[in-house]
Amino acid sequence: MNPGDTILKIQDLHVEFPINIGTVRAVQGVNLELKKGEVMGLVGESGCGKSTLGFSILRLLRPPGRIAGGSIVYRGQDIVKMGRKDLLALRGSKIAMIFQDPLTSLNPLCSIGEHFVETLTTHERSIGRREALERSGKMLESLGIACDRLREYPHQMSGGMRQRIMIGLALIMNPDLLIADEPTTALDVVVEAQFLDLLGDLKNRFNLTIILITHNLGNVAQLADRITVMYGGAMAEVAPAGSLFDRPLHPYTRGLLASIPNIKLDQPKLMTMPGSPPDLVNPPGGCVFHPRCPLSIDLCPTQRPPVFSLDGHLVSCWLYRDSS
Repeated sequence: MNPGDTILKIQDLHVEFPINIGTVRAVQGVNLELKKGEVMGLVGESGCGKSTLGFSILRLLRPPGRIAGGSIVYRGQDIVKMGRKDLLALRGSKIAMIFQDPLTSLNPLCSIGEHFVETLTTHERSIGRREALERSGKMLESLGIACDRLREYPHQMSGGMRQRIMIGLALIMNPDLLIADEPTTALDVVVEAQFLDLLGDLKNRFNLTIILITHNLGNVAQLADRITVMYGGAMAEVAPAGSLFDRPLHPYTRGLLASIPNIKLDQPKLMTMPGSPPDLVNPPGGCVFHPRCPLSIDLCPTQRPPVFSLDGHLVSCWLYRDSS
C-alpha cells in the first residue's frame, strides 16, 4: 500500500444503544475515509458520538450498544462482519487504541512489563518472555522512560508516564492505525503539550495513521491534517485543518471556533452557543442542529440535509444546497 492510499473507509455507519425509554442513536449515517500517514481530528461536544465512533472501529462497544448498519472497511475487510478470531488478531496488531484514562485501562495488579509481555505474546506466539521484555524496554526508552521501570506498577507512575505507557502498548506491534480517544484529558497543560509533541514525533517516526478524538480544537490544530466535526451523532463538516480554521462553513463549526478564548483579540465577552446538545433518543426533526442554529431556514426543521461538497469541504447544511 502506497502512502496516501485509503486504509479505512466507513460508510453509512449507524450505532444504537437500546434502553428502557427508547433507542439512543449515538452515530447516524457517518461516512469517513482515512488515508495512510494521515492524522484525522475528530471533534465535537461531549455526547456527539466521536468516542462511540472510535470504539465502533474496533467493535469495542459495550452492551447494549450495537452497530445497526453500515460498514467499516479496513484494507478490504469489513470489520462489522469480521469473526471473533480475525477481530482479536486485528486489535492491537493492526489497529490500536489509546484510551482516555490510562489508570483505569491498566491492570493495577500487573507490572508494566507484564502488560507488554501479554500484548506481545498474544499476537506473536513464538516470542519468549526475555525477548518480549527486551523489546518492551527499547520501546519505553524511545518514549523517554527508563527500561528498569518495567518492574513497577501503574500506581507508581505519574499521569503523563502512564499515558506514555499506553502509547507504548499501542505501538509495540507497529500497527497501521492508532486511535487516540481524548488522550490528554487527565493531563495538566505542560504535560499535555509534551504529549502532543511526542505524538507528532512518533507519527513521523513510525509513519502512523492517527484518529485523534478530542473536544480541544487546539490539539487538532497542532496535529491534524484533516478535521471531522461531529454533532448529534452525525458529521457536520469535514475539511483540511488549515481550511477549516480559516473558513469554517457549518454554523456549528463557526460556533465552536468562536467560543475559544483568544488573548490576542479584544473580546469583552466570551462567545457561547445557546441551547444544549440534542436528545439522541428523541432528536429534533430535520437538521439536528437547527434548534440552536442562528442561520436556520424553513427547510432545516423538516428535512435532514445531505452532505454537500464545496471547495474541499464536506458540509451537511442546507445553506450550501446551491453551492456544491
